[in-house]
Amino acid sequence: MDVKKANKRTLTGVVVSDKMDKTVTVSVSTRQLHRLYKKYITRSRKYKAHDEKNDAHEGDTVRIVESRPISKKKHWRLDKVVERLS
Repeated sequence: MDVKKANKRTLTGVVVSDKMDKTVTVSVSTRQLHRLYKKYITRSRKYKAHDEKNDAHEGDTVRIVESRPISKKKHWRLDKVVERLS
């Protein structure tokens, strides 16, 4: 019996806070077309992601991957730091 693994969702965003231990807050922006006015609106949402090595810092662009629940609000983990701020 083959067990197929589900594809995990990945998101790319900017770290807005790294003050917690082993946790970063990542802001992910998406563009949506407004139905009536046909203009693009930028929406953003913040996710808490698990950062085991405290590798990412504020301003870094990171990729996060969906995971099992780590705590009440943490359901994502840091995959890699795409771009460092400095």
